[in-house]
Amino acid sequence: MSGIAAKLHRNRARAEGIGTNAQAVKYLGQDFELLRQNCLECGQLFQDETFGAIPSSLGFNELGPNSYKVRGITWKRPTELSSSPQFIVGGATRTDICQGALGDCWLLAAIASLTLNEQVLARVVPPGQSFEENYAGIFHFQFWQFGEWVDVVIDDRLPTKDGELLFVHSAEGSEFWSALLEKAYAKLNGCYEALSGGSTTEGFEDFTGGIAEVHELQRPSPHLFKIIQKALRRGSLLGCSIDITSSADSEAITSQKLVKGHAYSVTAVEEVDYRGGMEKLIRIRNPWGQVEWTGPWSDGSMQWRQISDEDRGRLSNRSEDGEFWMSFSDFLRHYSRLEICNLTPDALSDDNVKKWALSKFDGSWRMGSTAGGCRNYPDTFWTNPQFVIKLDEEDDDPNDDEAGCSFVVGLIQKNRRKMRKIGEDMHTIGFAIYEVPDEARSETFINLREVCNRFCLPPGEYLILPSTFEPNKNGDFCVRVFSEKQAEFQELDDPIESKVEEVEIDEDDVDDKFRNLFGQLAGQDSEISAFELRKILNRVVTKRKDIKTDGFSLETCRNMVNLLDKDGSGRLGLVEFKILWTKIESYLNIYRERDTDQSGTMSSTEMRMAVEQLGFSLNNPLHQILVARYSEPDLTIDFDNFVGCLVRLESMFKTFKTLDKDNSGEVELNFQEWLNVCLL
Repeated sequence: MSGIAAKLHRNRARAEGIGTNAQAVKYLGQDFELLRQNCLECGQLFQDETFGAIPSSLGFNELGPNSYKVRGITWKRPTELSSSPQFIVGGATRTDICQGALGDCWLLAAIASLTLNEQVLARVVPPGQSFEENYAGIFHFQFWQFGEWVDVVIDDRLPTKDGELLFVHSAEGSEFWSALLEKAYAKLNGCYEALSGGSTTEGFEDFTGGIAEVHELQRPSPHLFKIIQKALRRGSLLGCSIDITSSADSEAITSQKLVKGHAYSVTAVEEVDYRGGMEKLIRIRNPWGQVEWTGPWSDGSMQWRQISDEDRGRLSNRSEDGEFWMSFSDFLRHYSRLEICNLTPDALSDDNVKKWALSKFDGSWRMGSTAGGCRNYPDTFWTNPQFVIKLDEEDDDPNDDEAGCSFVVGLIQKNRRKMRKIGEDMHTIGFAIYEVPDEARSETFINLREVCNRFCLPPGEYLILPSTFEPNKNGDFCVRVFSEKQAEFQELDDPIESKVEEVEIDEDDVDDKFRNLFGQLAGQDSEISAFELRKILNRVVTKRKDIKTDGFSLETCRNMVNLLDKDGSGRLGLVEFKILWTKIESYLNIYRERDTDQSGTMSSTEMRMAVEQLGFSLNNPLHQILVARYSEPDLTIDFDNFVGCLVRLESMFKTFKTLDKDNSGEVELNFQEWLNVCLL
């Protein structure tokens, strides 16, 4: 399916609700219910041919087929590893998730956070799966991928070594939901090794469809307490952790019983009257269910005696359940990082929870057209895709001394983890925000899947420009805006139109010199064919030193003849040839004018400006097509391709205008007419 046809198909599917969590896209076209039913009827266990029990499913480098690390690995089903395997026992818990021989602790921390929210977990791990009822060796999981939910089917053959699971496993050995979830996520990303290294926020987002922001607590926002308060009111998932300085620090317990390198969750914040002032408190949960903070405001500490009975009764908790309070100042002092995953409205069923307004656009960077790089490259920066957000209403409950419109912008580069197999990795990406028409506010560029920032700005219109750091880096992206109030968000792109003026010439306008030249060129029939036109043009351009060309192709010359051939003869008469010659002279003047470095060729950016100067207004996808079709590998355009592009554009606009008899901007074609148009 062509790119345009595929895009139309996707848009139609989205309009029908395909891609929501309730109607997830079937990854690789695999239908879980249908496949399971077929296996049950045949009495065979499912074997997934799209992600087989083979070396390439493990990895490409350290876990590649020739690596010593994969020696002795065999793939076994849970029924071969346990006498009574279970999918989930007594609900999913943190102890179901123990890391194996893969550096994906970032993913495990995100999975652990899922176990704290049954509603969110059920969106990722569809219920009704087991090793007893309707067992057929097949399972499925759902993940959010850049704007849509996908349903990933797997078989339950898992990599093992010496009879033990190689990767994620449960602490007690007979529970397999986490190992199967990891396998499904590995399939989605190409192989297990592709999961090595990452950030918890990436997992947060793929399990919720939300947008995750990171707050470094060494440099906290002065409004962080209020941000946490609002996030909890909106049902967000909040995690925090303490950095480790060495591998020996991992899971090390401090003197006040905090665990380093360990994923905690934040469950509440409160303010209480304490010693004549207001004390900010934060409640944190250790997913282990034990090992609690023993400092101020811990369970049973003396601080609880100095607040009102009402506050104490409402907040204090003496059980060793892994949940504890601490002062917000101690939290900032002891913890290194806070991650907030803001959930989409569809993930929140509680009507009492305030919900974000969500806007999203997909886009792409393409070499030579829309991959302009950052502001360090002013000649091309402006060619990046641009989006406008209009903020009308201020927040209902503004942060202290920061009235305005709060919103979070997330820019994700798509499918880069999957491309590790072919030697590609993350681009360095970022975005700039401009207040229309004032100064820019831009953020640091980072080499991660997503760059995400929170803003609180006065009502107005703002321009968002996502880009890679360097120009000419191909990539696809998704830009999302979560705003407290409804906001207008749209891509800013040029309209598609032609303002090319018809060259009006009649026979009396042709001077004798040109008439004689035409007579010599046209020969006895007084007409010029595409073959003759090619000889004429190539004879002329080869004499010029100020332009580079490898000669006009016969196809380009045929397009020129078709553009001006009014009687359908496939040849040009005197007046038609004069009009064409006038056009080519105009093209040549602009080509030389735009060739600022006098290289004899045009850059793709110069080409874009020349096309606009000649009267064509095109959007970004069309500029991408022009560069793909008419540029050389080094993204330069020589003169013959420049002319061929302009002639093709003019022909297409002219044909559409002829077919659009009522000027409605739409035409309807039968199959014969469609073929005629395509063959022009």
